[in-house]
Amino acid sequence: MKKPQTLSLQDQLLKSGLASDAKAKQVKSEKRKQTKQQRNNGVEIVDEVKLSAEQARQQQAERDRELNRLRKQAEEQKALAAQIKQIVELNRIAKDDNGIVYQFNDDNKVKAVYVADKVREALINGRAGIVKIDSGYEIVPAEIARKIQDRDAASVIVLNLHTQDVVVADDPYAAYQIPDDLMW
Repeated sequence: MKKPQTLSLQDQLLKSGLASDAKAKQVKSEKRKQTKQQRNNGVEIVDEVKLSAEQARQQQAERDRELNRLRKQAEEQKALAAQIKQIVELNRIAKDDNGIVYQFNDDNKVKAVYVADKVREALINGRAGIVKIDSGYEIVPAEIARKIQDRDAASVIVLNLHTQDVVVADDPYAAYQIPDDLMW
């Protein structure tokens, strides 16, 4: 059985009429000149099309890496926010709508939460803190507030220093009693 003869791409284009004999001869002679010049001079001819394609591929790879980095960073932020929210949900201290008002600053605006007297004292003395979750505020113990602060410092709005440990040796007002009903 006779094997079918395969035509080159150039022959196929000539046969179908998509290319002319003159153009085919011109391309052949250009190719021959390039290979001869390469052999004689040892100089490699730069193919501009290949070069631009390689540059485009490198730029696309760089864009893809940057997009992946941004996507990964956004996922990490989302996971961190969910983690903080879960910690707050598990450790929140209840607010008291009929309690005493505790005012604090958030983004140069005065905000207020109503809390029980013991919770207010804990906030003042640094045994509790206020954390911003979504658009609301939650009260958590100081250790939890510090854990949240390690993850995202912007989430912790109020965390006072623990004032019971601070004692001034030469306090000139130490002999004076502070009234129990004094509110700032």
